[in-house]
Amino acid sequence: MNLVQYTKEFSFNIKLAYPVILGMLGHTLIGIVDNFMVGNLGSTELAAVSLGNSFIFIALSLGIGFSTAITPLVAEADAEKNDKKIRSTFHHGLLLCTVLGVVLFILTVLSKQIMYLMHQPKAVADMAAPYIDWVAFSLIPVIMYQGYKQFADGLAKTKYSMYAIFMANVVHIFFNYVLIYGVWVFPKLGILGAALGTVISRIMMVVFMDLLLRKNEAFKRYFKNFSFKEIRKSILKKIINLGLPSAMQMLFEVTLFTAAIWLSGSLGKNSQAANQIALTLASSTFMVAMGLSVTAMIRVSHSKGMNDYKNLIVVARSIFLLAIVLETFFGIIFVVFHNYLPHLFLNMSDSMQVLDNQEIIIITAKLLLVAAVFQISDGIQVVVLGALRGLQDVKIPMYITFVAYWVIGFPISYYLGKYTSLQAVGIWIGLLAGLSAAALFLYIRFARLTGKLAKENNAPEIG
Repeated sequence: MNLVQYTKEFSFNIKLAYPVILGMLGHTLIGIVDNFMVGNLGSTELAAVSLGNSFIFIALSLGIGFSTAITPLVAEADAEKNDKKIRSTFHHGLLLCTVLGVVLFILTVLSKQIMYLMHQPKAVADMAAPYIDWVAFSLIPVIMYQGYKQFADGLAKTKYSMYAIFMANVVHIFFNYVLIYGVWVFPKLGILGAALGTVISRIMMVVFMDLLLRKNEAFKRYFKNFSFKEIRKSILKKIINLGLPSAMQMLFEVTLFTAAIWLSGSLGKNSQAANQIALTLASSTFMVAMGLSVTAMIRVSHSKGMNDYKNLIVVARSIFLLAIVLETFFGIIFVVFHNYLPHLFLNMSDSMQVLDNQEIIIITAKLLLVAAVFQISDGIQVVVLGALRGLQDVKIPMYITFVAYWVIGFPISYYLGKYTSLQAVGIWIGLLAGLSAAALFLYIRFARLTGKLAKENNAPEIG
């Protein structure tokens, strides 16, 4: 294998990926800020936010997954220099994202009773219920924002979503602080303050994104003359056919991690709090892989639109390699600092929480060692998924992820977590198994599919 042909692509991959990564880290920062500020209130409050967010994450995964259908269609149209197709995809995609946001808001509010059926600690569930009601409303603006984001990403303009999220985070930190703790004229609302801070920031996020794109000369032509008369059933169907399997792919993974939250909750509030801290840290590094996944989707879609299958394979492999290098580095960080990172999320000066905090730190440290290993598997599987979406291959990957996460991963998590002394660590070993299976089978799918396409289009072989 000639590594040079892959490593020379690193700089361009990073150029495309870093705004996406920073933007996604901005998304994660909202959760980190919530956990940090709420963690100072107590372990019950932290566990409540963790439980509440598990419902939000499920809904959000469907919205984000669905919206990814916009990017490959826009990127392909951009390679074809078809402005009409770009504009149409954007308008139809944004409409579908808005409708989906409203539907998910309603379903999330209605589903909160599941907490009690899953035997979550009553004190935690009672506190989480009103939190869910408020944060669920933020699904509408955040999924609308995804429509804008995926459109801009498809044109390889990845910086604008980063700007919008950064501005939204400033809003979020301000309102979180004053509403959680009751600063100045604002009431002290506790975890409800965190919920309201999230709602306000996400509304501002979609406002910022709209203004950034609408006022930019490069995008103005795509915003003109929107009319419901232009909506075509065929285009809606095309986006749905791509978006629905992509949504299910993301749903399968997020629900696996949600099941881990619920399983941890059944072990006690300290296990649940430890799971949330470890998950927050793992999610932060996962955003790098997500950024590379978007890069893979953009570059593969563009190469597909130009029928350049040799370049398609080269750029995809270069992104896979970059993901492995970066995620290995993060894994090493987790190993070296696994005893220190949990302290960032707990109020160690609170004498009433000393015993709980000590137990949470011990559990979290063990979870981070497992997370260090699955960084690589998780990075590979999500980047390969991005490349497959760029090829508009979504149905088979949907089946692969279901089998990997729920036929392999979850049973292992359930058994080791509930019936062995490993408990929370056993739950995460199951996550590792599911992600590793997904990485292996998805890569096999990509290799076979691209090999077939290259042969059919007489592309030269790649070393």
